[in-house]
Amino acid sequence: MKPDMPVFEIEPPQLLETVRQLRDEQGFDMLLDVTAVDWPERTPRFDVVWHFWSSRSLERVRVRTCVAESDPSVPSLVTLYGSAGFMERECHDMFGIVFAGNADLRPILLYEGFVGHPLRKDYDKRHEQPLVRYREG
Repeated sequence: MKPDMPVFEIEPPQLLETVRQLRDEQGFDMLLDVTAVDWPERTPRFDVVWHFWSSRSLERVRVRTCVAESDPSVPSLVTLYGSAGFMERECHDMFGIVFAGNADLRPILLYEGFVGHPLRKDYDKRHEQPLVRYREG
């Protein structure tokens, strides 16, 4: 594997076509992860980041886009990579990023009723969450 990883910085509307080309034309057949980076002092506030792997060339690539705090939304990649569904749910839980087209953004790491997004830099870690009843079996 090469030490340098190519990084594509794109606008959210370009995401699906860019990723489709990476998969179909360049052989990036595995989505490794989806995450975000919070820059509270910057506009737009969030970077959304995807990493892909090519099992043919044994290379990785990063795709990054910026989204505003007022509309933290990007297209979902579930139509291109089935595994994106769970990764997008995690990113939604932790950062509040909405993945348009993902029909199942239920909490995956947190519980229903959890208030806030714990990986946002303005999240108050001393905030007490609402209590939820224990569910049997």
